[in-house]
Amino acid sequence: MIELDGARVCVTGGARGIGRATAAELAERGATVWIGDRDLAAAQETAEALGVHAHHLDVTDEASFRDFLGAASADGPIDMLVNNAGIQLMGRFVDQDLGALQRELAINLGAVLTGTRLALPAMLLRRRGHIVNVSSMAGKITTPGIATYSASKFGVVAFSRALRAELAGTGVTVTTIMPAATRTDLTSGVLLRLQPTLEPETVAAAIADSAAHGRGEVTVPRYLAPIGLLEELIPAPLMWQLKRFVGGADYGAYDPAQRQAYLDRTGPS
Repeated sequence: MIELDGARVCVTGGARGIGRATAAELAERGATVWIGDRDLAAAQETAEALGVHAHHLDVTDEASFRDFLGAASADGPIDMLVNNAGIQLMGRFVDQDLGALQRELAINLGAVLTGTRLALPAMLLRRRGHIVNVSSMAGKITTPGIATYSASKFGVVAFSRALRAELAGTGVTVTTIMPAATRTDLTSGVLLRLQPTLEPETVAAAIADSAAHGRGEVTVPRYLAPIGLLEELIPAPLMWQLKRFVGGADYGAYDPAQRQAYLDRTGPS
């Protein structure tokens, strides 16, 4: 467990959305926070507003990730890493560009492996550290139109579970955060109907709280924890009907025009 007051914490994808809210929450609790983001100008603006540190970070590039963690640890060891960076592409799998799908996997899953692998040795040496991997409820239950996103988030859950078993007794903890749909740019234009939605600050509080309790998996809101079991136990046709009830006839649908600005910003530079 990590005492946040005085802790050194790194947050990827920290310029906006859940990452920005997490940086604000951690700083409020006394942590020294470094945010990394591909959009350095936005990261610097956030850093100035929150009183944290900003650094350029391309999570798909190992050298960039090493540079980010190196800058954050120049004056002291990293106590906590929040692997938050992620993107979400939408549409029928067969219609999507293969390169874009591979990039989505690289950001949402590959970067979690990279960041964890780079931060972990120093934490193990000190027998102290906490890693938070931000997944999604899409890592527990599938949704049409985001097949690759769902696969990446299931992967984060599975990776974290296996790693947690390896790290038992080392003093290093791993928490997977699985939020419901959160009102950020990532969900712009998505038709959610009856699905629970969250503010980024709610997810940020859960991330910060995990430093103290170190629990393995946290769904936000907590009452959604059993939902993954429902998908496994309920026959597929019935489960599909339940999903259609929650999501409506357009379950998995979105408005492309409302998402275009997000896609333009998060696409390859």
